[in-house]
Amino acid sequence: MLRVKGIVSKPCLLVFLFLLAGCGGAPAESQTPPAETQAAAPGEDWSAYRPMWDMLMEEIRAQGVQDADVLRAMQSVPRHEFVSAEYLDQAYENHPLPIGYGQTISQPFVVAWMTELLELQPGEKVLEIGTGSGYQAAILAELGEVEIYTIEIVPELAESAAARLESLGYDSVQVRQGDGYYGWPEAAPFDAILVTAAPDHLPAPLVEQLSADGRLVIPIGPPGWVQSLWKFVYKDGELKGYNLGGVRFVPFTGAGAEEHQVEATATP
Repeated sequence: MLRVKGIVSKPCLLVFLFLLAGCGGAPAESQTPPAETQAAAPGEDWSAYRPMWDMLMEEIRAQGVQDADVLRAMQSVPRHEFVSAEYLDQAYENHPLPIGYGQTISQPFVVAWMTELLELQPGEKVLEIGTGSGYQAAILAELGEVEIYTIEIVPELAESAAARLESLGYDSVQVRQGDGYYGWPEAAPFDAILVTAAPDHLPAPLVEQLSADGRLVIPIGPPGWVQSLWKFVYKDGELKGYNLGGVRFVPFTGAGAEEHQVEATATP
């Protein structure tokens, strides 16, 4: 039985309200493909997006993200390349957007915040569960000297994200289609694991794939409702959990989560 010591942090009302306003779990749309993503041609001028992009960066800073490397990464990755054509006018607004198949591209603030929580260092290895459009993986890649693995359960999204990342020069990101509940055991251990969909319990396989001083950031809670964002870290050989407040993410899907739902004993 997996044992987790939970430590609940003091709630932050401001963060809670921002997250409820639009995190990675906006209400899921129908299971249909997105409109074609409008990728920029090589060397295309992105200046038309820059005023909105700069305003978004100011908002992210105001909401509390301080890590200089994370802010640089957010400033470097063109979010409009990961948004379908029908939502291009909202690419630099601070809320999630549909990407098809019931999934979303997360709110930029949440992407920055969760990336900051990972506390990644050069040479470390990170696993992302829920590739989606590939935007979060691109942000991780911009941190430099970090080995990135990412898993997406929807075949069409995995294929398009891999192609998009490669076309934008993020070809070092390793993308796999599959059930993220079981992680990527042959590449383990990971220094950090980031989960962008919400199971109703802490998946034991992901904990088992953390390094001795690893960090795991994951939303946990009931589908379609408010969940809690948790950060788990190993301290003195014991896994400790920190509740960082309320969020809303799309549900964690797949056979692994469904099979272990009633068996879960590791809920913080």
